[in-house]
Amino acid sequence: MAVIETRFTRAFGLKHPILSAPMARVAGGALAAAVTRAGGLGLIGGGYGDAGWITAEFGAAGNEAVGCGLITWRLAERPEVLDVVLGRSPRAVFLSFGDPAPYAPAIAEAGAALICQVQSMDSARAAVSAGARVIVAQGAEAGGHAGQRATMTLVPEVADYLRRAAPETLLLAAGGIADGRGLAAALMLGADGVLMGTRFWAAAEALVHENQVAAAVAADGDATVRTSSVDVVRGLDWPAGFGLRVMGNEFSARWDGDLDGLRANAAEEAERWSAAYEAGDVAVANPIAGEGIGLIKGRLPAAEIIEDTVAEAKSLLGGGWKRDV
Repeated sequence: MAVIETRFTRAFGLKHPILSAPMARVAGGALAAAVTRAGGLGLIGGGYGDAGWITAEFGAAGNEAVGCGLITWRLAERPEVLDVVLGRSPRAVFLSFGDPAPYAPAIAEAGAALICQVQSMDSARAAVSAGARVIVAQGAEAGGHAGQRATMTLVPEVADYLRRAAPETLLLAAGGIADGRGLAAALMLGADGVLMGTRFWAAAEALVHENQVAAAVAADGDATVRTSSVDVVRGLDWPAGFGLRVMGNEFSARWDGDLDGLRANAAEEAERWSAAYEAGDVAVANPIAGEGIGLIKGRLPAAEIIEDTVAEAKSLLGGGWKRDV
């Protein structure tokens, strides 16, 4: 098996410089454990702070060394959830979409690595001030919530900043990275590895309905949209500045231009959207995936995804690039 050694792999004792995104209620214990077993670092998607779900998924991960991700603004509403996570001795705690500083001391005391995902230079500086061991620079190509910056420019700008201000802080790239080309490019941009979300969203171990993955495989990156309707229908009051990328469908096309109407019909539409999500009805319940869907050709086990990604990147970095004419 191909291996790419970086500062990230050395610091965390990994075979491969790949971190799986802690996608809320998608990245369960089975996916996180599979990524770790394959030589990366797997994260459980603790998201909105359901302590019971988090506990169950840590159980599903067994004895594998995994971490957990939390949405920081939601953690501020449910700070006790951090104690639940730390009680499971996570390898790392991943925070995004809010100020990590209030939680950094407890994470450090527990012996877990603080990983902060950032979407701007201001949030990168805040992560350094909070003592993040790893910063993930996330571009707007990503599925789920993200900022406005693009991966291709944000990653090298953060890399340059860290080189000056915090040279020991590790950097991962995220947003639109779904194969070995993305991993190789991220390393060339100055990252120590990558966080992959959408590619693992479509993994065999992910908690995603088969119909959603099939829809993504049949589509391309043009099928994704930035929307507020999916947050509104789920009753989530996200802070300004973080748009949600999903696959567009009849639901988002109907309601994106009429959010007040959606709120007026919230109870009925929320029940309809939730039922459709459970049933895999992609015309109503939007698959929450990023532009990387255009690079996904099928639903594979996490270990195979990692093996293919690293092998391709290794070839490219060794001068194996070619274009069929």
